[in-house]
Amino acid sequence: MAEIVIVPDAATAGGLVADEIVRLVRARPDAVLGLATGSTPLPVYEALRPRLAGIDVSRVRGFALDEYVGIAADHPESYRSVIHREVVEPLGLDPALVRVPDGSLDGIEHAGDDYERAIEAAGGVDLQILGVGTDGHIGFNEPGSSFGSLTRVKTLTEQTREDNARFFDSVDDVPRHCITQGLGTILRARHLVLLAFGSGKAAAVAGAVEGPVTASLPGSAIQLHPHVTVVVDEAAAAQLRFADYYRYTFANKPDWQGL
Repeated sequence: MAEIVIVPDAATAGGLVADEIVRLVRARPDAVLGLATGSTPLPVYEALRPRLAGIDVSRVRGFALDEYVGIAADHPESYRSVIHREVVEPLGLDPALVRVPDGSLDGIEHAGDDYERAIEAAGGVDLQILGVGTDGHIGFNEPGSSFGSLTRVKTLTEQTREDNARFFDSVDDVPRHCITQGLGTILRARHLVLLAFGSGKAAAVAGAVEGPVTASLPGSAIQLHPHVTVVVDEAAAAQLRFADYYRYTFANKPDWQGL
């Protein structure tokens, strides 16, 4: 069962996850991080900046979850640009060691296989940061995605495009296709950390954590993983049936275990 950590707010969540990442990097200077985009992981990246001060991160590697297809790499909302702006630059990572799926149309047919080989060559992801969509998607694995799926091109649902329209001038500017790590790819990471904030994510969180394991709610795939930490604020935890139990177990967890 996933460990569920309920915190007062997103800033507290960011600090907890950042502490775990710092512990990982201290233990393994060439750690491989799985990087998510969007607003959800921002508190983690913001909390990491002061915590990594004085720590050698020159060997830390990273793999982004996904990218839009057909968007220019230097577009401000390409995930290559976002990862560089929000993670690589502020944390002082080596840009050459941080990979993003190639969403360019030239070579898109084999871009997924190329990315899978790159992750494998790096030894796999040590800690994968995840968000969850209002429809339960993780990465860009929309409802119906296979639990065995690998990095591939997918068609975005209208709901996901509408959710992401806030980053563009209009929903018409949001690409219709993406290249995303598959659920099978994500499940190979050694530690999954899923974050969710706000009441709009409450149903998706409850379904992913306590509902049936089903392709109709891709986030429920985390129930198949041996090491999952779900960090949510009170609003996102509102529909969890066993919230009191989660609070009790985390409050009484030995400090040495970390997340």
